Amino acid sequence: MIIPKGNPEGNNFGEHLMIDGYQADYDRLNDKENVRNSIELLPGLLGMKKLSTTEVYYAVGNNLKDPGGWTGFVVIEESHISVHTFPGIGFVSIDAYTCKNGLNTDAIVKWFGEHFGIGVFELNLVQRGKRFSEFCSQQVLTCR
Repeated sequence: MIIPKGNPEGNNFGEHLMIDGYQADYDRLNDKENVRNSIELLPGLLGMKKLSTTEVYYAVGNNLKDPGGWTGFVVIEESHISVHTFPGIGFVSIDAYTCKNGLNTDAIVKWFGEHFGIGVFELNLVQRGKRFSEFCSQQVLTCR
């Protein structure tokens, strides 16, 4: 598996890592406390500051594509981390978005892989605000 790397030297506004995990473990995906712990502890490991408590809710499914599961999120000073589990189909969708550059994608992928027993990963790293430096001066933090 090739893990996309964050760019600490980037002029963009931030980075958004999206992880889609397949063939994940049913019991781990269906465990509310495991979902909570997966996002509760990660900001501290990445040197990020939490602004909210971690919230986890059960969402009832609405069709075969969405058979229901747990949704959790935490708001961080740098943006947010969210997890959506679908135990019935062994799938998890994860977002880690930060306004910092140089996101430690290796650590995040390993962390969630271990928490949910993910068998197959689909990874996307999006550089957000690619034109940020065109319109905003980072020295004085003002935008044109």
